[in-house]
Amino acid sequence: MAWLRDVLPSVTDAEPDEAVPVGWAFLYFFCLLCGYYILRPVRDEMAIEGGVQHLPWMITATFVTLLLVTPLFGWLSARVPRYRLLLTVYAFFGLNLVLFFVTMMSHLSPQWAARTFFVWLSVFNLFVVSVFWSVMVDLFTPTQGARLFGVIAAGGSIGAMVGPLLTTGLTYLMPIPALLLISVGFLVACGFCVHQLDRWAMARPSQQIGRQGEPIGGSIWAGVRLAFSSPYLLGICLYLFFLTTTATFLYLEQMRLVSEQIPSPQGRTRLFALIDLVVNVLTFLMQVTVTSRVISRFGLVSALVVLPVASAIGFGMIAVMPFLVVFILFTVVRRVGEYAIAKPAREVLFTVVSREEKYKAKNFIDTAVSRGGDATTGWIVSGVKALGVTAGQMAWVLVPLALLWGWVGWFLARQEEKLRNR
Repeated sequence: MAWLRDVLPSVTDAEPDEAVPVGWAFLYFFCLLCGYYILRPVRDEMAIEGGVQHLPWMITATFVTLLLVTPLFGWLSARVPRYRLLLTVYAFFGLNLVLFFVTMMSHLSPQWAARTFFVWLSVFNLFVVSVFWSVMVDLFTPTQGARLFGVIAAGGSIGAMVGPLLTTGLTYLMPIPALLLISVGFLVACGFCVHQLDRWAMARPSQQIGRQGEPIGGSIWAGVRLAFSSPYLLGICLYLFFLTTTATFLYLEQMRLVSEQIPSPQGRTRLFALIDLVVNVLTFLMQVTVTSRVISRFGLVSALVVLPVASAIGFGMIAVMPFLVVFILFTVVRRVGEYAIAKPAREVLFTVVSREEKYKAKNFIDTAVSRGGDATTGWIVSGVKALGVTAGQMAWVLVPLALLWGWVGWFLARQEEKLRNR
């Protein structure tokens, strides 16, 4: 990939000596999200086939699973070098996909298989993406992160565009369970990219090289302790909790409306794939043209506040017009804003913390805190709707919540600046 030293700096903010690792990181994220988005439309259809009324239970099962998995990851990261840790994670999930393939081809308990697959893919997505960004914030400095994370995230966006297209095309050539084996192939490619990035990290001149590839150390519960003992990390927890709470409300109401208004499983799957494709195309265009420039020119605060402000406006629209088309349009805007701007900005927040916090606390925040917000929101929405509260009325409550979320983003940007300059 030596040619990247000439090409990449001319089209991005990468320096010549950063071109090769950025290229491998770009490919890494491409393979990771392409493999995931091959399966995502199937997961959303599985949510409906497993019963929309059971979604709070499925979301809660995801949360409980993460509570069990996160300490195990903390134990592994304390004892296993980074390279072996990542290969272990990808080998585990690849084996899971093979087992799902066998189960689905055997037609064993299809409804329970649908619910289990929904939970598994939700855990898979959140966990492996969190691990990916842990690697990125470990490899690159805060200054590099502000310049390069938007470009690296674009690799994931391209993979997220290719994935739904592959799903649509491959279903004409092979049974749906075979898509799981295609995803296994992309996980193998991720492992190769990790190998190349590890070689680059160990070869570059740095005082930190001796420890970057080593085990992180610490206890199995260190991620939980670190997250709740730091006001800065607690602020990140709160920011992510607001994000997931508002997103879960949108998801639950959208799935209910889709199940009521679109009777065909094929039609629902096509709709989910179309939403994914539109979101990912717009996200990619913003990442390569807007993200880095917004953070560099207007500062991290603008990138952290724009999504909460847009959400406050969107919930106001839903309160007035609680229709499926409004939910879909708002979902597209939200997801584009999250993936293209808020997510890269949120990852920059972790570039100023310790390595143990980058892996353990970050993983706990990105998994347990995120899915905890999902589970809490699922039961709250179910409870208040049982009392006769409408989606429009709930949307009015979320408007001031989104504004409070924006204030948390402003606070975090100021704290990140202080930690970076200390």
